[in-house]
Amino acid sequence: MTDVDRTRLQTLAAAETARFLDAHPRSRALHNRALRSLPGGVPMHWMTKWPGPFPVFVESARGARFRDVDGLEYVDLCLGDTGAMTGHGPQPTLEAVRRQLERGITHMLPTEDAAEAAELLAERFGLPSWQFTLSATDANRFAIRLARAMTRRPRILVFDYCYHGTVDETFATLRDDGTVAPRRGNIGPAVDPAVTTRVVEFNDVDALERELAAGDVAAVLAEPALTNVGIVLPDPGFHDALRDLTRRTGTLLILDETHTLCAGPGGYTGEHGLRPDMVVVGKAIGGGIPSGAYGLSAELAGRLETLTTLEDIDVGGIGGTLAGNALSLAAIRATLRDVLTPGAYATMRPLAERWTAGVERVIEAHDLPWHVTRLGTRAEYHFLTAPPRNGREAAAATDFELERYLHLAMLNRGVLLTPFHNMALMSPATTATDVDCHTAAFEEAVAALVNA
Repeated sequence: MTDVDRTRLQTLAAAETARFLDAHPRSRALHNRALRSLPGGVPMHWMTKWPGPFPVFVESARGARFRDVDGLEYVDLCLGDTGAMTGHGPQPTLEAVRRQLERGITHMLPTEDAAEAAELLAERFGLPSWQFTLSATDANRFAIRLARAMTRRPRILVFDYCYHGTVDETFATLRDDGTVAPRRGNIGPAVDPAVTTRVVEFNDVDALERELAAGDVAAVLAEPALTNVGIVLPDPGFHDALRDLTRRTGTLLILDETHTLCAGPGGYTGEHGLRPDMVVVGKAIGGGIPSGAYGLSAELAGRLETLTTLEDIDVGGIGGTLAGNALSLAAIRATLRDVLTPGAYATMRPLAERWTAGVERVIEAHDLPWHVTRLGTRAEYHFLTAPPRNGREAAAATDFELERYLHLAMLNRGVLLTPFHNMALMSPATTATDVDCHTAAFEEAVAALVNA
């Protein structure tokens, strides 16, 4: 962002860091202890990306707020990067989990919850047959394997700067010359992703048609809207073209609704009447309990039964000992039935609109060349004057130094944003007061930056 005074930005960031250190002695002590046994002092290395010298350590969380070990309370607009979209510890899910804990956690046998959970997903997404996993990453892996087996084609196609968990084939990007390369930060790719993956820009129908014409793509794996590089919405007619091209070329269409579940109870698919061959969903459907699922059309469900024999059904790289366990299915059933309801979305959407309007007022008041994009109950700001149309445009507008300052300033004022991008997510427990806390903190941080 050339319009930001970098010296001032660094001075403000240093002051926010000092404020953070002063307020978090207990988290600092725990971090120093953790460094002796945890790389980076965290149990999963993404956690090192939180703003500040170390992450805050959580003492407890409930609803849309959490408390850290230093006794400070925060409005949580990250919500586990969608994993806690239900709010922390929603009562119906907690009660279902408590009951199931007494009856058994996992035994590799079905429970009644399995049937109802699948029925609820079928009703929401319009696909009749479902299988369960422990994460959306697993569900995406399994869906890709099934697509290859059913089509006898080797490749998949993804959109540049997509996000589908830790699936090897999806960490691919486009070079300037249009060839496929490993995405920056891709650790130890199993093979050159150009061997497994075709990549096109989101919303580029011509490129999509060209790449599918080769006839070697088993499936397009797509988010209905890009979400992990800032929200990038589909152009009008894009999904119609995507569905038409995949059908004409005999390519399966897999929609990953893990993040776009924010669009409505049936995700973007349900809200806009899309007709994919498979849907993948994860994180939020279990209310925080590790969960994932993938759904299949009736045609694919029928073909699934012919892919292998009963004798070899446990060999093919699809499934897992803990997948579909009793505890996660109890959580999924309760969360879908009683937490992420149409009524909850009716409450959450106006809050996302309120958050968007608050950020827009600050941007306009300070004449900043920034833009806010909203998708259902989720919204975020880009350092662009207009919404991006593809991942490359969105990625080019990122500013890591500026983001870290803004996120740390928010944190120091009691508001948690997602560390990977400027995203805020509403939960059924979020309130207008929570949203207004962010608007006030954002105003203070931006005013300090632009008013010399």
